[in-house]
Amino acid sequence: MERISHYIGGRIVPGVSGRSGPVYDPATGQETHRVDFASQDEVRGAIATAAAAFPHWRATSLSRRADILFRVRETLHRHRQELAELITAQHGKVVSDAMGEVARGLENVEFACGVPHLLKGAYTEQASTGVDVYSIRQPLGVVAGISPFNFPAMVPMWMFANAIACGNTFVLKPSEKDPAASLRIAELLTEAGVPDGVFNVVQGDRVAVDAILADPDVQAVSFVGSTPVARALQEAATRSGKRVQALAGAKNHMVVLPDADLDMAADAAVSAGFGSAGERCMAISVVVAVGAIGDRLVAAIKERMARVRIGDGRDAGSEMGPLVTREHRDRVAGYLDSGPAQGATLVVDGREDPIARGSGFFLGVSLLDHVTPAMDCYRDEIFGPVLSVVRVQTYEEAIALVNNNPWGNGAAIFTRDGGAARQFQFDVEAGMVGVNVPIPVPVGYYSFGGWKHSLFGDTHIYGPEGIQFYTRGKVVTSRWPDPSTSTVDLGFPRTR
Repeated sequence: MERISHYIGGRIVPGVSGRSGPVYDPATGQETHRVDFASQDEVRGAIATAAAAFPHWRATSLSRRADILFRVRETLHRHRQELAELITAQHGKVVSDAMGEVARGLENVEFACGVPHLLKGAYTEQASTGVDVYSIRQPLGVVAGISPFNFPAMVPMWMFANAIACGNTFVLKPSEKDPAASLRIAELLTEAGVPDGVFNVVQGDRVAVDAILADPDVQAVSFVGSTPVARALQEAATRSGKRVQALAGAKNHMVVLPDADLDMAADAAVSAGFGSAGERCMAISVVVAVGAIGDRLVAAIKERMARVRIGDGRDAGSEMGPLVTREHRDRVAGYLDSGPAQGATLVVDGREDPIARGSGFFLGVSLLDHVTPAMDCYRDEIFGPVLSVVRVQTYEEAIALVNNNPWGNGAAIFTRDGGAARQFQFDVEAGMVGVNVPIPVPVGYYSFGGWKHSLFGDTHIYGPEGIQFYTRGKVVTSRWPDPSTSTVDLGFPRTR
């Protein structure tokens, strides 16, 4: 069976730990590859390679780095179809969705191409007599990224584009569930001219993660994943003196006011709830129906759900593919039992879809109505094609529901009332807000990140905050006086 290995120092390096894991085709349920799991020594070797490459890469001019990044962007763009097909084969999302993932990742590479401008400092002449002050930002050294299974190409681009643009060297630990895209990206970066050792990939499991967190040469870690893991990773990285940005779970709400266009709202709920089989941290998982619109909104959503085409992501007619593993599919399906047992109404049961009884990891689209905050289907991040509807009477109840939830990744409102929309963006406790936009993922020149238990660490990811995360500031105060004027002065320095 074909092996998926590491990429260190500009070449594929087969694993030697003797440990590996299965990689499946989610549409068939068949194991297609084995992925090598790195030992602590193998991780240490990759980090040492990155550390050795850092001095030269840091000294590379900004114009040269920008030139390489432009070539990275063009190379990845030329191979976008290939990358999308690799994503589909191991994650399961449909090819058109995978193409969108690659395109959104490339936005971040495009942003990083402007690194000469992004790293401009400030300069003050004559801050004091004969004294000038200026600020600069410098790279950290070796930095690492630990990326999730649901976006095996886009999230690594969120991380490495800014990191290497700023002059750092990078070690990526991708998800072991769908690791092929990361390996191909590494090869394409080398083809585009990224020097050996600047971008490295170590495959693996928790052993590799722990080795990254413990290594003293790693200065910063970026992570995207579940809330418990993000919290533990942030604590471990902080104890070892590393910077960390850990983007965690979500329970994204879509508030629908009585004046909203219900057809538009229903379209948005189905699109944002079931795209990529709900395996998105920005998926809408809760629709909040305000006032008397609940029955009509649920009926409109149900009608659209019946038309969702589910199948192999490589089939051009499919709109939604399988979930990533059998275990994850079964966990998600469990909420279709616990929800009704706790008082919810099961409007559409995805287990009854004929495709859910096949050999792949499929679950049909599902809808729970009359959900309350006390139910497991509301309290947990389901991360699958299960949409919940909560009914409230007023806007105030809706905003309280959203703000009382421990997660604060994204939230959206659907309304025709500009005043209500503005009040919502003022009131809501979430890092990303949509107004008649159900998935408000920021463009590459803004930054992505949530509030509350959706983020652990000081900064959001990519965009301007990404540049801040991967660099540290330095302020230089300089003067060039006539040596004959030099004197001893024990007073505290002050402007003159």
